[in-house]
Amino acid sequence: MSITKTNPRPAAVAERVHKKTYQGLSRTQLVEAYRFMYMSRRVDDREILLKRQQKIYFQISGAGHEAIGVAAAMAMKPGYDWFYPYYRDRALCLALGATPYEMLLQAVGAADDPSSGGRQMPSHWGYQRLNVVTGSSPTGSQILQAVGCAEVSRYLATHPEAAKKADGDYRQFKDVVFHGDEVTYTSLGDGTTSEGEFWEAMNTAANRRLPMVFLIEDNEYAISVPVEVQTAGGNISRLVSGFPNFHFEEIDGTDPVESYAAFARSVARCRAGEGPAFIHAHVIRPYSHSLSDDERLYRPDAERQRDAAHDPVPRMQMFLIREGILDEKNINALEKQVDDDLQIAVDNALAAAAPTPDSVERFLYSPDLDPTSSRFDTQPVVTQAAPDGKTADGKKVSPSKTMADLINATLRDEMRRDERIVVFGEDVADCSREQYLQQKMVKGKGGVFKLTFGLQTEFGSDRVFNSPIAEASIVGRATGMAERGLKPVVEIQFFDYIWPAMMQLRNELPTIRWRSNNAFSAPLVLRVPIGGYLTGGAIYHSQCGESIFTHIPGLRVVFPSNALDAAGLLRTAIRCDDPVLFLEHKRLYREAYGRAPYPGPDYMIPFGKAKIIQAGTDLTVITYGAVVPRALQAVQKLEREQGVKVELIDLRSLNPFDWETISSSVSKTNRALVAYEDTLSWGYGAEIAARIADQMFERLDAPVRRIAAKDTFVAYNPILEDAILPQASNLFQAMKELSEY
Repeated sequence: MSITKTNPRPAAVAERVHKKTYQGLSRTQLVEAYRFMYMSRRVDDREILLKRQQKIYFQISGAGHEAIGVAAAMAMKPGYDWFYPYYRDRALCLALGATPYEMLLQAVGAADDPSSGGRQMPSHWGYQRLNVVTGSSPTGSQILQAVGCAEVSRYLATHPEAAKKADGDYRQFKDVVFHGDEVTYTSLGDGTTSEGEFWEAMNTAANRRLPMVFLIEDNEYAISVPVEVQTAGGNISRLVSGFPNFHFEEIDGTDPVESYAAFARSVARCRAGEGPAFIHAHVIRPYSHSLSDDERLYRPDAERQRDAAHDPVPRMQMFLIREGILDEKNINALEKQVDDDLQIAVDNALAAAAPTPDSVERFLYSPDLDPTSSRFDTQPVVTQAAPDGKTADGKKVSPSKTMADLINATLRDEMRRDERIVVFGEDVADCSREQYLQQKMVKGKGGVFKLTFGLQTEFGSDRVFNSPIAEASIVGRATGMAERGLKPVVEIQFFDYIWPAMMQLRNELPTIRWRSNNAFSAPLVLRVPIGGYLTGGAIYHSQCGESIFTHIPGLRVVFPSNALDAAGLLRTAIRCDDPVLFLEHKRLYREAYGRAPYPGPDYMIPFGKAKIIQAGTDLTVITYGAVVPRALQAVQKLEREQGVKVELIDLRSLNPFDWETISSSVSKTNRALVAYEDTLSWGYGAEIAARIADQMFERLDAPVRRIAAKDTFVAYNPILEDAILPQASNLFQAMKELSEY
């Protein structure tokens, strides 16, 4: 880098300058700031060269963002505070303690890459020792997780006992470390402020006065789309200025001194518990968006030259010279040392071993706790009642409880056992205006189906609370909480409205362990009422679609059909070390079918273990959810009228599913019918049917058949609903035809 020569300062002036500080930064710190800024730029440049040499496969730079990144790192504490950065934050990560070698390991896709083990593109930062949480490619999807992380800081300050480890469940493998004044950082580009999840995060951070810093690194472009097209008025600060409880800063992000001062003020306010901060830093982008982009196609030379005049790296160099902090010789020496060290890092990274093909399935799920294992296979312990229906302590015992009852009881017992569990979602609290409960003015709600009734009253509003109507926020915040070590058990009110959370459910939650090579994980439970047969549920209260979620690696999916299974599977879901989608059929909540006594506080059912509802020799029927009782009616009728003995299998768990029980049964009966409530085409049962046909063709005496809903939406009129969804009569006819084939 070229150096502009200046005359040396007189000795007296130099001594005064030596003692001078710059918005709290010493001369030594300014030199370190420049070293990291220069290092960041040089790593970018070297990666660009390696990409052109076809030695790496992708490159996206942090050029122009170096000053604000280094300033943020110098104002915060690695391994103490928490960081949810985005892909331009190379300088931040270097200044926090990541090394060029570690970054280059990611660029070459090496097995020893600490961010992902070769599984993610470069600039997807994740450094466990520094509390830099694994990031992903979708813009802004980390922001809600940062909110959840900040909520954990608040929660643990009042529940320090929750941080203790415990044997026998996920807590054994999930360390929790916290500090009373820790701050959570999240950053994003100006274009990402157009995402709805940004606004959901801002809303919750303001509402809950969370200790977190939002950094907007505004380089005026989202790939080729300029800021005035992305943002009304061309300035995000104007749009967010009305959020309460925030501290706002709008600064020149190419000036490290001004940037540090803004961060120091903001972080101090967060540490003091005064609420969140929002820093809008104006930066530049001297290189194209990535090497897959050519900015010359949409940015004229005049605009690019204007930005070059504000480049933070040469600007900082000139500042050091002008202030007499470094001279030409010292700057050259510093830069040479960085370049020499970088060359060693490049050579070592290029020589690093690649990951082996047999590692691809490693860390899809927890390597430490297997929810399909026998440790989750326990027996029910039912409290014995006297003939008068009361226990020894005089409490009345009902011998039969609904699925809704047992889900509520299981949640209650697990929350008593584990202080890390928090429950939230839409309407799940008894009453958000607590004074109404305290003054006994209201009884409380506890969910639209009342499955969480009484939990807030017993455990408090910091453990059971309502969320905004924002499904992405529910899942994203829960993911951040789970990354930190809590066990969120959250609810999406209806499966029909789960779709705004799809980015979090597909690209974030289930990928975290795998994409970070087991450095991070997010075991949580997402409870979702699902299904039709409601007599009036119509399009938007009757949907199924479980196959969409069983298609996602890393996500466990269970679907109980009765009260006892719901209790056992829910407890397994809570205690296991993986994210679980727990589907609860609304029609079954209070059905007479499947009622059971409460099985006790330790009853669990392993995932991937189907249940044979009725044994048989002539035909295998595989189903789950609300189709189970309808299939049972058909099975019993077929045996009465035709003498056909059907083996009825309730899968209970959809991912993983019990192939062993299915194959054993089909080997015995030589006929198979798969029944499910979702649409026939591309439904979950299609995979089961295909696998039977693929792996058991020679054992079959008839084609594999499916019974499911028609390929349409569920209608409001009961006559239409009955015609659309599979009924007991449809199942009976299909079983009869298959048995006669």
